[in-house]
Amino acid sequence: MLIALILSGCLLYCCQPTQNEKTGKPYVVVLSMDGFRWDYPDKAPTPNLNKVAEIGVKAERLIPCFPTKTFPNHYSIATGLTIDHHGIVLNNFHATEFEEDYNKGDRSTVEDGKFYGGEPIWVTAEKQGVRTATYFWVGSEADIEGVSPSFQKIYDHSFPYSQRIDSVIYWLQLPMDKRPQLIMWYMDEPDWSSHQYGPDGDSLKPVIMRMDSLVGVFVDRVKQLPNANEIDVIILSDHGMAQLSPERQIILDQYIDTTALAIIDGWNPNYNFKVKEGRLDEVYTALKKVEHLQVWKTGELPERLHYGTNPRTHDLVVVADKGWSLFWSWQTGDELGAHGYDNAEADMHAIFYAYGPSFKTHYRSGPINNIDVYPLMARLLGIRPAQVDGTLEKVNLLLKNP
Repeated sequence: MLIALILSGCLLYCCQPTQNEKTGKPYVVVLSMDGFRWDYPDKAPTPNLNKVAEIGVKAERLIPCFPTKTFPNHYSIATGLTIDHHGIVLNNFHATEFEEDYNKGDRSTVEDGKFYGGEPIWVTAEKQGVRTATYFWVGSEADIEGVSPSFQKIYDHSFPYSQRIDSVIYWLQLPMDKRPQLIMWYMDEPDWSSHQYGPDGDSLKPVIMRMDSLVGVFVDRVKQLPNANEIDVIILSDHGMAQLSPERQIILDQYIDTTALAIIDGWNPNYNFKVKEGRLDEVYTALKKVEHLQVWKTGELPERLHYGTNPRTHDLVVVADKGWSLFWSWQTGDELGAHGYDNAEADMHAIFYAYGPSFKTHYRSGPINNIDVYPLMARLLGIRPAQVDGTLEKVNLLLKNP
């Protein structure tokens, strides 16, 4: 493994692109590595990400939306909207307007466009004649506004990372009239391992190094393309991770009568409750007394969270303090890492790196919000953005020509 890492690092540093094709079109490739916390490069060697920062830009951190969960934040990156506004309020939730459940593991709901609000960037682009391709990105397997990416892959958790890279490179080598100008693709690590080992465990270091090695392979493959000097590459993640402990668990049914709950949405450390008529104050008052837990009636959350006004959040929004777990007596967990906490917590913050013809070189910026990535992608592609919550104000500073 060490040899592979060294080789990938050498490839990234040493290989020179063969640039003999000029298409006159912008190309944008966005890679998300799930759960790659902003400070993981301080925990293990990441020579390839470090090199990307040298030849391009690096934000101090990428701030996700609340709740800091995978499906809501990948869709926020795609739409430029806060979670309340696009409606994917948790990984799994009950959509009261349809009286149906959305479940990230249920193909019939994941592929149903009615659950997705807002306009993802691939829809914006396709409507303006720009071809797109998506590889396991949240929302991309559904028809939204009757539009789908020109190329899409249906999620397969076991699909090898090397073949994902092969597919992206293949798309970038298609004939110009078929070649997608926007590609958004996804790898599920280091999220899974961070849950299992915790973000502070030594067992996570080889995983961080492996993901960095894959970045090196991918960047080298891009550099060898004939039009490499027309391709902007963005590498980011959806959220961070907090360390858990068996001593920091709250068993919710020890504090509230579950017969008062009509709907329970969520999983540690986040829950949204729909409460039976006449029992809201009873449940709310009981939860307010629990230490290391925050509870709000919907519509009463702090404005900075931009959450709790969508009907899908029901009556109560509940989240544990960072590092604490929320479980039920019949359903506990033994994972050592979790996310979903307040997005003001640094441990929930993600990475953002980018390089290419549009970006400055060796530039460091302060924190940026993930909802600003949509207007950035629209700017890079030269398309008209939809109305979104994100802005170009901070991400403009990353560009050679703001």
